[in-house]
Amino acid sequence: MGEDLAAEYLTKNKYKIIDRNLELFCGEIDILAEVRGTIVIVEVKTVRGSGFGLAQELVRYKKQQKLKLLGRAIAQKYPTSTIRIDVIGVDFSCGMPAKIEHIINAVY
Repeated sequence: MGEDLAAEYLTKNKYKIIDRNLELFCGEIDILAEVRGTIVIVEVKTVRGSGFGLAQELVRYKKQQKLKLLGRAIAQKYPTSTIRIDVIGVDFSCGMPAKIEHIINAVY
């Protein structure tokens, strides 16, 4: 559900969704999108409740390294494009509407 909301958010903000749940030899990309000529790898983190902290804080060192590896793989597929890695946190807390936070260029 978090990935669906993230994709909807991106589309509303003029991103073109290229693929979702893209399996590569080195891992999976939640959402692959394009905006203004930049290819964007989007990692989506979803939490329910306040006990876990912010969703985007769950993208720790090991996951960041995996995202960088995925970025290098995507750069081979799109050699003339700029590649960026974003994180979208989707927080479902206390029955409130989902809060979406988009961190652009979160991993570099």
